[in-house]
Amino acid sequence: MTDALKRLSEEGVAIWLDDLSRKRITSGNLAELIDQQHVVGVTTNPSIFQKAISSGDGYEQQLADLAARKVTVEEAIRMITTADVRDAADILRPVFDATGGQDGRVSIEVDPRLAHNTAATVAEAKQLAWLVDRPNTLIKIPATKAGLPAITEVIGLGISVNVTLIFSLERYRAVMDAFLAGLEKAKERGLDLSKIHSVASFFVSRVDTEIDKRLDGIGTDEAKSLKGKAALANARLAYEAYEEVFSSDRWAALDKAQANKQRPLWASTGVKDPAYKDTLYVDDLVAPNTVNTMPEATLEASADHGSITGNTIAGTYDQSRAEIAAVEKLGISYDDVVQLLEDEGVEKFEASWNDLLKSTEAELQRLAPAKG
Repeated sequence: MTDALKRLSEEGVAIWLDDLSRKRITSGNLAELIDQQHVVGVTTNPSIFQKAISSGDGYEQQLADLAARKVTVEEAIRMITTADVRDAADILRPVFDATGGQDGRVSIEVDPRLAHNTAATVAEAKQLAWLVDRPNTLIKIPATKAGLPAITEVIGLGISVNVTLIFSLERYRAVMDAFLAGLEKAKERGLDLSKIHSVASFFVSRVDTEIDKRLDGIGTDEAKSLKGKAALANARLAYEAYEEVFSSDRWAALDKAQANKQRPLWASTGVKDPAYKDTLYVDDLVAPNTVNTMPEATLEASADHGSITGNTIAGTYDQSRAEIAAVEKLGISYDDVVQLLEDEGVEKFEASWNDLLKSTEAELQRLAPAKG
């Protein structure tokens, strides 16, 4: 079952699970995936926590305790989510130790309502790092315009970061710049750069979903022939940018100070269109020093019938540029698509967070001790 996942790992792709719940932790399922399916990290987001906590599995006692203490709903959510992340980090600690801190990581996201507030994002990142209190945590910060200076500041404090919601090549370059600036700050402060890690989560499937919809709207044979190509082209050109930045003179100075490269992470790798192979965004995005964070269905599909044939990014850059240009030639604006996806991404996470607030508040009220 795991031959394809083993090959993927051997090609330099770290396999992370894009899901977490208390049941997954307490049942031994997460430990099993680490042991048997080559999983070496976990990512979470507001939507994942909303689904996990709303299902109620394993959270009743903690919710009852929180209700008895009459905590605010925001505090309750922070206590619940950081407890899950802490426990998952402990399960992954042997991987963290074995890989010198590169993998064995668990990501937790700042409150998505702070996505456009730099100072609040920095404060929240510091609070989350303190609350979880595990060296193998990554604090997720969105790659909004307000998020960029927050990334620099948080990295500069020595906190490891997962930059999320990256859709455009221009924004990805700005993210790498923010990361390098953060390392330079950390170096000035005398911090140990070898202990600071980061990944840049470049979203994949949503690009195809939006561009394919527009190609269908055009409806010509030429338009239809471009379906399912833009997301891979975009991600592959992101890897080209990564190679360029991390072979620069600026990077060389940090490399001498034992800094770690910020790895590209392929996010949103579950295939949305049933017409495409369900392992498309795994098989076709294989390159060294990358991460692929997969929903469980994608992980299972890759284990069962993934086709890992070596590096599938090298040598694709000219073709990728041509495919993006062909989409633009049909009147579909790349800049418009990626900005829309960023805006929608923030809105979706904020909506999930608000749903989580409502459902948790209802549970706290239900479990509150009777007055009198």
